[in-house]
Amino acid sequence: MIELEGVPELIDPVMICAFEGWNDAGDAASTAVGHLDREWKGEVFASLDAEDYYDFQVNRPTVALDNGVRKITWPTTRLSVVRAENGEKTRDLVLVRGIEPSMRWRSFCNEILGYAHELGVEMVVVLGALLGDTPHTRPVPVSGVTSDPDLARTLDLEETRYEGPTGIVGILQEACTHAGVPAVSLWAAVPHYVSQPPNPKATLALLNRLEDLIGVRIPLGELGEDARAWQLGVDQLASEDSEVAEYVQSLEEARDTAELPEASGEAIAREFERYLRRRDGSPGTPGGHATETGTGGVADAREGAPYLRDPGTGHPRPRKPSAKDDDGDEASGSGNEDAGSTESAENAESNDAEDRPDDQG
Repeated sequence: MIELEGVPELIDPVMICAFEGWNDAGDAASTAVGHLDREWKGEVFASLDAEDYYDFQVNRPTVALDNGVRKITWPTTRLSVVRAENGEKTRDLVLVRGIEPSMRWRSFCNEILGYAHELGVEMVVVLGALLGDTPHTRPVPVSGVTSDPDLARTLDLEETRYEGPTGIVGILQEACTHAGVPAVSLWAAVPHYVSQPPNPKATLALLNRLEDLIGVRIPLGELGEDARAWQLGVDQLASEDSEVAEYVQSLEEARDTAELPEASGEAIAREFERYLRRRDGSPGTPGGHATETGTGGVADAREGAPYLRDPGTGHPRPRKPSAKDDDGDEASGSGNEDAGSTESAENAESNDAEDRPDDQG
């Protein structure tokens, strides 16, 4: 039996989960839960035993010095609780953040469900991010899926029809369904040609959709500004490579054509209602709603911007030297160094790019 100490009685609790790894393209999902934990000053009340679920040759522990004392941090999954208070609305969130386990997935899910039961969780929301053929210049698509037909109708979600390989997000959602716990997965689509983390624009899109789902306004801090800086950086990198620029344009045309039927009266009404709910907020301020698109207000987003990937091979493309590089005003060769350092870390994810866009199981 799970014993909880120091956790008060929760108000309308919702459990929000995200796991680093296969279901977390651009680290968008795990960063979103980390943002909630940081903004609302979450307090960790439980950690799963790393020995039970992780292969330490795959997810190695790290060593650091803390005031001269060596400290080992083991890969694990931690649970924290935060209280979201926005005006008259108060709701507690149980945040689950960790790494996709290496083994014993059924036991892993059962342990998380045990905490959900003891805390009286009303719904579980699992965040994920996948690689897709989506242009970075458009709003990030976020799909909400569930295995529960009644929940799909009530919350205007898609009933999942996915078949194929799945990750811990899909397994946890199904475990919740079988246990009678309402469960929803929110998936953000990350452009496969710029998949390396961070991706603040995808993180922002997930938080916006989560805000609508749970009915609590989420403080966004500087995330809106980070998203605009990220897009400006990718814009500049794409403009320096004609092949990538043409590919992005083709994705834009395909996306715009596919969305033409959505310009219906019902869709416009939904967007207007969303705007009315958020009209008191402003981008970049606590409680405000930062848009996913837009430029301006950023001096130079090029530094630290992610490197583009070749649309055909998925391998990193070094940035072409600019005139400033030739004149020696900027450091040269940094693109090759970054490309080399990210290629091995992203290799597995790149190889899955064709399989994962439909993986919303």
